[in-house]
Amino acid sequence: MEKKLVGRITHFFPNISVAVVALDDTIKVGDKISFEGPSTNFEQTVDSMQVEHKSIPEAKKGQEIGMKTAQPVKEKDLVYKVASEAKPAPAAKPAAKTAKPKAKK
Repeated sequence: MEKKLVGRITHFFPNISVAVVALDDTIKVGDKISFEGPSTNFEQTVDSMQVEHKSIPEAKKGQEIGMKTAQPVKEKDLVYKVASEAKPAPAAKPAAKTAKPKAKK
């Protein structure tokens, strides 16, 4: 499983379980991310993100976003995008052989 650093926690609001994330790369709703720090280590899917109290589908490098977290996080925890493992391509099915009609004598 590959991980790519996408940001860091700059603040956490424990009463509403919302983290402020300063981004170093792009993330989108639906991405799987991992929060990691000295006492933090869990994964979750990005369900929603906000900038200035407005929901956005994608956030880019340099933005600070608000994101609801499944568990508490701490300032300076790192946020990684988790690459989904590639599923092997299904094996190609052999072409069906067509029976040749037998010639009558």
